[in-house]
Order: sequence, then C-alpha cells, then structure tokens
Amino acid sequence: MSRAAEALIDLDALKANLERVRLNAPDSRIVAVIKANGYGHGLSRIAHALTQADAFAVASIDEALELRNAGIDHPLLLLEGFFGDDELALVRQFRLSIVVHQEYQLQALEQLSQSTATGGSVDAGVTIPVWLKIDTGMHRLGFRPEQAAAVYVRLRQCPLVAPTITLMTHLANADNRHDDKTADQVELFNQVETAIAAPTELPNSMANSAGILGWPQTHFNDHSTWVRPGIMLYGVSPFIDSSAADHGLKPVMTLRSRLIAVNHCRAGDAVGYGGSWSCPEDMPVGVVAIGYGDGYPRAAAAATPVLINGQRVNLVGRVSMDMITVDLRHCPKAAVGDEVVLWGNGLPVEEVARHAGTIGYELLCGVTGRVRRVTGGKQSVSGKHDYQSKTG
Repeated sequence: MSRAAEALIDLDALKANLERVRLNAPDSRIVAVIKANGYGHGLSRIAHALTQADAFAVASIDEALELRNAGIDHPLLLLEGFFGDDELALVRQFRLSIVVHQEYQLQALEQLSQSTATGGSVDAGVTIPVWLKIDTGMHRLGFRPEQAAAVYVRLRQCPLVAPTITLMTHLANADNRHDDKTADQVELFNQVETAIAAPTELPNSMANSAGILGWPQTHFNDHSTWVRPGIMLYGVSPFIDSSAADHGLKPVMTLRSRLIAVNHCRAGDAVGYGGSWSCPEDMPVGVVAIGYGDGYPRAAAAATPVLINGQRVNLVGRVSMDMITVDLRHCPKAAVGDEVVLWGNGLPVEEVARHAGTIGYELLCGVTGRVRRVTGGKQSVSGKHDYQSKTG
C-alpha cells in the first residue's frame, strides 16, 4: 500500500478559476502562467485542462518542450526568453514566443537575422513572436523606459522577429491594493507606448493575477491586451489581505494524508525533536504521515491548523521529514486511518502559509515528487472528493 500523503488536483476548480479571469477581464486574451510544474500541480496536466486559455507561459525552454512533447499546440511564451544563442533554433522549430528583456538577447536576434539574410531570405513561417519587456519599477528584468523606443526599432529591423511586437511589463506591488506604485507603473507604461509611436497599436500585457482582480486599469480594455493569470488559477489570493474565497476562487490542490498513530501523552511530555513543545496536561497526540520531505513547511509554527475529518486541530512540536504531530484534545474520536487535510478544501493554503512565515505560492510549488498527485473533478457537499480518474 502506498504512503498516505497525496495531493488531490481538482480540475473543475481550475477551470472555474479560469472563468473568473474571463469575468474580470472580458476584453482581454489570456496567457495562463503554468511555470514551475504548473505551480506544483503538474505541467502537462494543467495545460490539458486549460485548453480554453489563449496561450501558456512558462519560465524556460525545457518546460516549453515538455508541453510540446505532451501534445500541447497552444502558443507558448518563454517568460525569461532564451538563455543562449543555441536555443534560438529550438525557439523557431517549436514555434515559441520569447520575452526579450536584455541587450544580449537583442544582439543575438540581430546577429542571427544577419547571418540568415546572408544565406538567403527568411521564411515568414519561422519568424519569432517577441514580447518586449519594459522595467516600469520592478527593477528585475526589462529595458528602462527611455530605452524602449530604440529597442523596439531594432527589433522591427530584425527579419527573424515577427512583425507584431507585444509590449509588456510586470507589476511589483500589486498584491497591496493600497500601494500607489501600481498606478505609477500604469502611467509610466502608457508613456512608453506613446514614445514608441508604432505604426499600429501594439498588443500589450501588464496584469498578473493581482492586476486582474484588483487593478482594472491594467487590463486596458481592448482585444489587443493580454492578461497573465498565475496564482489565481490555482485558487489562491494574490493579495496580502484576503483569501481565495473573497474573490470567488476555488482551491485546486488539497494536500492530505492520514493519522498513523494516536498517542496518549502525559502532562509534561515533550513532543518531537528538541522538545520544543510539551503537553500542558494528559492528552491525545496524533501523528500524521506528512513532513518537510513532502513539502509541508518545516517553519510551520505550533498552532498551525490542520483538518481531521473536517475538524480543526493544531500542529504541535517541530515538523520532521516524514511526520507532524497534532493536538487531538478537541477531536477525541480521531483514530488511526482518519483523513488529515493540510491545506486546500476547507483550509486555505494562504492561512497555512501565514503560520509558516511564507506565501501560498511557495507551499504549492514545494510539494515534492514523492507526494502522489490524484486528478479529479467535482467535490461532494460533504467535502469528500469524488475523483473519477487517477494519475501518478
């Protein structure tokens, strides 16, 4: 019998979250961000479920090739572009779009265009769609606003670059709806578009999940705009002051395991490594088959909630590699074999992340390969999962 820890992936919830994107940005095209193994949910699994998205975005060419090998024919965008000249042949072969954010990438495109032109004309069918990234305040990747017009001209002069260039930027503080920086970024982005003075209106992209839900001015309200939902697709709020349910989002991953022991401890008994937590009275303590080897955060503090048979109990003691221990005083009927939910249906991952001093993104992406992914659909009213199909 396999280990109890598993991640239930609710594809109906995933699709419902995509519809929430469309409701919030009805005039925009959607590039679904599925990098980092689909935020821990499974790269090809997520792509096959999100066929209603207009395109997919990944971090690297390796992720893009995995999708092509899995039969995904959607447009694929490399959010970090290419890392070396040798990747450009694969970009053309597999019809990938690239983000250009650094001078070395621009020079590589110019050099390849020149060498290709010397050897003959460039076939229009192998030109590369380019998204030109402008740094409007994130100060991570992208050309400075005053460089944008000149870079755009150089890209237009490259025969290997597709005629239509998409202008993009990334929001730095949109998770805080009270921060003025997002409005400043919108204004600067508009100034850049005006300075470029393209022959036709450029497609553009600014809104991530936070922009989609909280900053409608980043949608630009036209059909040439792309929005880039990431964390909201997986049923997690992108904001620092809300949960997914506040935005009509449904959790896609439910991480669960089972009780493998119930110990009747005495007052003063120290539980777990280092004896950092001691029983305040005679009490039952449960042991759950989950730990940091599975991706459950070692930094989770005592009193982090888990659900046993739908009832909240608290984590006690340190998280170890394969196990956690929980206080069963408020769940006295708990028994070996009972289901334990670590996050997901009934327990927002954002709440667990706060107790661990991190964010939901990290918890989802950190679920390790030894945790079996179980794929399915709708959940019943009782909270039990009715899964029709299973994959490893």
